[in-house]
Amino acid sequence: MSQRALFLDYLAQTSDAPLMLEIKSAEGIYLKGRDGKKYIDLISGIGVSNVGHRHPHVLRAIRKQLKSYLHVMVYGEYVQSPQVNLAKRLVATLPESLDNVYLVNSGTEAIEGALKLAKRFTGRTEMISCFNAYHGSTHGALSMNGSEYFKNAYRPLLPDIKHIRFNEINDLENITQKTACVLIETVQGEAGVRVPTKEYLQKLRQKCTETGTLLILDEIQAGFGRTGKFWAFEHFGIVPDILVCAKGMGGGMPIGAFISSKKIMSVLTHNPVLGHITTFGGHPVSCAASLATIRIILRQKLHEKVAEKEQLFREMLIHPRIKEIRSLGLMMALQFENFSEVKSIIDKAISYGVITDWFLYCDSALRIAPPLTINKNQIRDVCGILLKAMSKK
Repeated sequence: MSQRALFLDYLAQTSDAPLMLEIKSAEGIYLKGRDGKKYIDLISGIGVSNVGHRHPHVLRAIRKQLKSYLHVMVYGEYVQSPQVNLAKRLVATLPESLDNVYLVNSGTEAIEGALKLAKRFTGRTEMISCFNAYHGSTHGALSMNGSEYFKNAYRPLLPDIKHIRFNEINDLENITQKTACVLIETVQGEAGVRVPTKEYLQKLRQKCTETGTLLILDEIQAGFGRTGKFWAFEHFGIVPDILVCAKGMGGGMPIGAFISSKKIMSVLTHNPVLGHITTFGGHPVSCAASLATIRIILRQKLHEKVAEKEQLFREMLIHPRIKEIRSLGLMMALQFENFSEVKSIIDKAISYGVITDWFLYCDSALRIAPPLTINKNQIRDVCGILLKAMSKK
């Protein structure tokens, strides 16, 4: 049987129309199919490969850790240097109040931990998120998502959840002393890259402080240099009570984290003990890869080069079919008339060797989120291909 047949017969499917690209290898910004065709990965595996595929420093860190040990004990029991060194380096990128790291396997798991932490610390049950928010697919994360289409088949979900409009200052009045937390994406991703105003996020921070509500920022897509700062919240002059990250964190390896103050995080140690546990969270190989990823971003100043690359995309992607470009750094959305138009462009781009995608809650927009390592010549090439795809009816 072919690999494609095995894929369809034995792997659980998430749609009736999977992309079905059979990938043999990956390097830098490129994927290579089994037939030898080369593709530019313009979406970084959905915001994951910020330092490109198989970065040599990441591979070196993985190989070094493989010589020592793999899994040895559930998270939080043994002193493991990959976890300790990663946590220390993460904290060094953050404001003083975010000094305690809980390592997990993925973004949705990090959201689950952050929600539990907020309820445990505040003693409250009400939680607020935004319409058109995406935070993951497990039950707690799904409860906080802002799309009824993806939620209705799985009800009942968590009780005491409210939703407010993103970037609407008037809706902040819904935050009260009953609210345990507000969970919000610093930049809305699956809504089609919606960037809030600085005033909105600062008033949100103020309202949470006034009511004793914990502010949780979801930077699963926006973190690790994607927006032109190492953390997206640095653009807005605020600091969250809890920060959630994953995707671009591991250089291609599965890892996530929720980060808070030692004071807040300490509530997970008692009443009950083991207030949050994970077997594979903070896996030593993933931690080694993550530490290497952070070092690459900071030493090569990849995040500092993002703004000029964003500008080059904007300068080149001029076409009558593009209605609007929304972006913060290399987190970009090209708005078109409708989904059929976007799907046609995506299909043509793939046939020309460029992989892109749409957004879960905004299927009339085209996603651009390349590895931060993409250079200006590669940007010019890929824009030319996209414009060619847009011009073909």
